Amino acid sequence: MTASNDRDNGIPEDVLASVRRLIEWAGDDPAREGLADTPGRVARAYREYFRGYDEDPARHLSRTFEEVGGYDEIVLLRDIAFQSHCEHHMAPIIGKAHIAYLPGDRVVGISKLARVLKGFASRLQVQERLTAEVADCIWEHLQPRGVAVVIEAAHACMSARGVNTPGVTMTTSRMMGVFREDERSRKEVLSLMGL
Repeated sequence: MTASNDRDNGIPEDVLASVRRLIEWAGDDPAREGLADTPGRVARAYREYFRGYDEDPARHLSRTFEEVGGYDEIVLLRDIAFQSHCEHHMAPIIGKAHIAYLPGDRVVGISKLARVLKGFASRLQVQERLTAEVADCIWEHLQPRGVAVVIEAAHACMSARGVNTPGVTMTTSRMMGVFREDERSRKEVLSLMGL
């Protein structure tokens, strides 16, 4: 795709010029065959990476169900793969999340928990804030008796640059309601998460 086609697709020329300048600054020729279409590709990729700015993740929690046959135990979605980008270096954060809640009067379709995570992850992030945003959103909109969110992720800003230490995983958690207040409930949810 040429630069003129990129402009036709809504990519402003100044964005394309910025990517070309970064390629030059890195030491390469943005006009060479392998890089000629890269500015448009990068712009489209960034639009996809950061689509979370165009959505409200809470909207996924608006449709709930009250008829759950008397179910009043933990609802857990484990190992939700996600990717994000760190706000300090714009480098990838790749990991998995475990999201649990103890329902009050309503439950939500399980795919909605993953959608909430992905909505917040599709923004420039730090892992601590991502963990808190997901938990707070579920707490506020579902009004459960408890919420537990644990995120485990590798950060390219640490593994591919700087300290250059691959294979390191960062873990963050946020416990709310009974999972924060009751040690037995917290141990139960962490055990179900495999932690």
